[in-house]
Amino acid sequence: MNVHVTTGGSVPTLRWFKSSHSGAEGGQCLEVAASTGTVHVRDSKQRTGPTLTVTPDAWASFVTATARD
Repeated sequence: MNVHVTTGGSVPTLRWFKSSHSGAEGGQCLEVAASTGTVHVRDSKQRTGPTLTVTPDAWASFVTATARD
């Protein structure tokens, strides 16, 4: 799996989304933004902190694996 971590700053052109399962009170939330060929993931409480970048296939595998009961 190809994973890239940036150590700060945000890509301003990305449109970030938080899960509809996240509560309004904050907590343990991730935000995700998709761009051509990559999916970016960050901590919603640390928007200028590190960002994880993975391939769309890697993100789909992660979502599938974590959605299992």
